[in-house]
Amino acid sequence: MTQEGWTRKDLVGIADLSPQEIQLILDTAESFREVSERPIKKVPTLRGKTVVNLFFEASTRTRSSFEIAEKRLSADSLNFSSASSSLSKGESLIDTALNLQAMAPDLLVIRHSHPGVPHMLAERLPSGVINAGDGAHEHPTQALLDALTILQHKGRLEGLKISIVGDIEHSRVVRSNIHLLNKMGAEVTLAGPRTMMPVEAEKLGVRVVYTLDEAIKGADVIMMLRVQLERQSRLAFPSTREYFSLFGLTRERLKRAKRGVIIMHPGPMNRGVEIASDVADGPYSVILEQVANGVAVRMAVLYLLAGALQEAA
Repeated sequence: MTQEGWTRKDLVGIADLSPQEIQLILDTAESFREVSERPIKKVPTLRGKTVVNLFFEASTRTRSSFEIAEKRLSADSLNFSSASSSLSKGESLIDTALNLQAMAPDLLVIRHSHPGVPHMLAERLPSGVINAGDGAHEHPTQALLDALTILQHKGRLEGLKISIVGDIEHSRVVRSNIHLLNKMGAEVTLAGPRTMMPVEAEKLGVRVVYTLDEAIKGADVIMMLRVQLERQSRLAFPSTREYFSLFGLTRERLKRAKRGVIIMHPGPMNRGVEIASDVADGPYSVILEQVANGVAVRMAVLYLLAGALQEAA
């Protein structure tokens, strides 16, 4: 494992990263995967470092993944709950962050419903800041764990045909994935209902189609997205049954896919809405591998950022 070549104190998005930086994170994550296979799943890499987890939005996978990553690196972690904090008494976000900063944490992991919050904190705080999802903007560690999973099955990203299907407009995962996959030379297709597709989607450097069958054809990887009802001011389709009939990935539809295709989903899944259970649990699914790889990727990010902060001190 090496920190050579990494100089950033923050990871707030994939858009800012170079292909070399992305590759360094992925290579570092691959080396950390071995830790999770040991009888004692712990290394002293971040002993004496403090990480604060600030989650202002509900999360199970991402929060748990960061917490496990921190523990496996021997860091001290504090889990911050907005519901029981001074924010509920009217304190501003920046005041909360400054008060936490006064306790001298090394890294802050933040998830927030408003785009740009991690960027704002990164500019104002000397601690390293990791974006664990900001609104419908970016979710960098999810894109990195997706890339690591694809690499393990396909051996490369360059030249692969990757289709991302579903609620494109409201997804932060898709934006980070587009940035990463474009930088690494993959060919990305977006598919979904017109009511859930950004108006200027083509300007993101991707192909846009409006049927699932067209997206499946010739794809090496199919990534299904959750329908995010909580981010929609009005329902973008008549019913979940109709959505499934048009854009739900079923075993029958999967017959049109390329041999050796892998099926991904960032979770949480709506079974019977965007994906059928027998596909989610089937032989082409790598969904649980994505969850496992999330710990290795987050270990890598914590390790690299902590190293950059130490070099700067």
